[in-house]
Amino acid sequence: MSTKKVRKTHTAEFKAEALKLADKIGVAATARELKLHESQLYNWRSAAEKKSTTSGREAEQAAEIARLKRQLAEQAEDLANLKKGGHLLREKPKVARFEFILEHQHMFSLIRMVAVLQVSRSGYYAWRKTGLTPSPRAVKRAERDVLIKEAFDDSKARNGSRRIQVDLAEHGTKPDIKTILNSMERQGLVAKAARKFKVTTDSKHSLPVAPNLLEQNFTATGPNQKFVGDITYLMTSEGWLYLAVIIDLYSRAVIGWSMSNRMTADLVCDALKMALFRRGFPKSVIVHSDRGSQYCSHDYRDLIKKHQLVQSMSRKGNCWDNAVAESFFHSLKVEAIHDEPIMTRETMRQTVFEYIEVDYNKTRRHSALGYLSPDNFELKNSA
Repeated sequence: MSTKKVRKTHTAEFKAEALKLADKIGVAATARELKLHESQLYNWRSAAEKKSTTSGREAEQAAEIARLKRQLAEQAEDLANLKKGGHLLREKPKVARFEFILEHQHMFSLIRMVAVLQVSRSGYYAWRKTGLTPSPRAVKRAERDVLIKEAFDDSKARNGSRRIQVDLAEHGTKPDIKTILNSMERQGLVAKAARKFKVTTDSKHSLPVAPNLLEQNFTATGPNQKFVGDITYLMTSEGWLYLAVIIDLYSRAVIGWSMSNRMTADLVCDALKMALFRRGFPKSVIVHSDRGSQYCSHDYRDLIKKHQLVQSMSRKGNCWDNAVAESFFHSLKVEAIHDEPIMTRETMRQTVFEYIEVDYNKTRRHSALGYLSPDNFELKNSA
């Protein structure tokens, strides 16, 4: 007996952010990243143009200009560091300087290195051509450094040694953790550091609350058994932007989200609606949250009741009762927001959308999932 395929429905908020991503990287690339049909994006764009003629292109251009400025600053810093240490390298034999150039040609331009180290390009090329090659060990190390840096860059500077090791292993290279750590230190590759963030919840209200059904058991044997939801504050140059998410504990995938300038019941309702759309409106799912007034509101409780879900809430003032959602917000802020210049609300929206839909769900490796991404974990376990 064949089962009817559930049609995937997308919220207006998802469509708007997907179109912004398409403007940035192209329709074909966006369709691949979000697992959509190109025709869907073209249809959404046509519908959006009919509703409004306004464009977010100026905000995107400002973000691109800021990115290019950061890139130029990083290149200038790399060059300055090379110049500062150049006098030490110039004291080494010429062959040692040639070996340094060979090992670091993926980091600095050849013209800059030969100038700083006071050797000629013709001499360097002659050394390469006449067989005065570095030791096999040095060549192997240089090749490995390139692979490690590529893996680091592909993760947008978010992955540490353990995740990089898994990435390399999937492509047939299996260096140990110590080797990767040494390479990252040698190349100055530092993953975005962990930081603590304060989370604030408005639980001072007289609205009814639900019992704690999870009791910090964040495991599930299959999808659509346990969802957790939470809200966080994101600072922008125009004031706060509030983000609500719904996470499936089975795969830790963010299956629902919504952003707004105001922290209202609509915010959490919209996030739950997206999750239900995506999961085909499952019944009897435990939906856990804190005791914030938005989750205790009549609108949210009515939505829970309408779709035959089961509401659960954390104990008062106990952040560990919703640790998975807190962990996601921590990763989002550390990996995508903290080191970036302060953003407008529009730029923040696009940053969060890309992190959730392109990076976190599809490619970010999760230690609790055996270093698979949420999407890959679900795909592997549904086969």
